[in-house]
Order: sequence, then structure tokens, then C-alpha cells
Amino acid sequence: MIDAVFKSVAMEAALQSSCIFCQIARSSTSTTLLHKDDKIVAFQDINPSAFRHYLVIPIEHIPTVNDLQRRSQDFSLVSHMLNVGQSLLQRDAPHAKHYRFGFHRPPFNSVNHLHLHCFALPFIPR
Repeated sequence: MIDAVFKSVAMEAALQSSCIFCQIARSSTSTTLLHKDDKIVAFQDINPSAFRHYLVIPIEHIPTVNDLQRRSQDFSLVSHMLNVGQSLLQRDAPHAKHYRFGFHRPPFNSVNHLHLHCFALPFIPR
């Protein structure tokens, strides 16, 4: 039993060290943070799809929205992520008429670390 727990902890540590969003959350990269607190960080998307395109991520490694549960801690986390995203967009794009927010669901997520996309429209044509 102890070996199984040790292996699980070791696997989680290895996953977090290789996860780019975990590295950003720990400030182990040169990414400029727009917001940081004890639960989340926010930063600009590296490949923006809109006039303003931010990502809000939990510091704790949560792989996808499918890993969230119907519990108060998860509701509180997602609400906080949304509130911070809204505040950043209202601060940085006050004249935008439309904002959009959303999570990707597997298999459409590009990074296996929960992240909320926050857009101030218009979208950027590709």
C-alpha cells in the first residue's frame, strides 16, 4: 500500500514538473502574470484569438473540466477564475462590447491543465 501511494505521489510530481501551466503557476517561466493569488494565476494566451485573450488557471494541477466535481471547493474555484477573468478584461478592454469565457473539454484541450479562456471581442481572423 505504501509503495502504491509513493508511486502515485511520484507520478503526480513528474506530471507537474512537465506541465507548462504548472511551471507558469509556480513562476518558473518568463511568462508575465496579469494576476496571481493563492489559488490562481492569469496570463495572456501565447496565440491570441481575440482583441484580448487571457487564460486563468488554478495553481493546483487539475487536468481538465472533467476532473471537477460537484463540490463547494470546485464551484468556488471556477467562480473565482471567472471573476478574475472578467475583472481583467473590464480593466484592459473597457470599450469591448462583448466578452466570452469558456473551457475546452477533452479531446479538444491543448494543455492538460484546467484553463479558462477569457476573450474580449472581436475575434482575430485566421
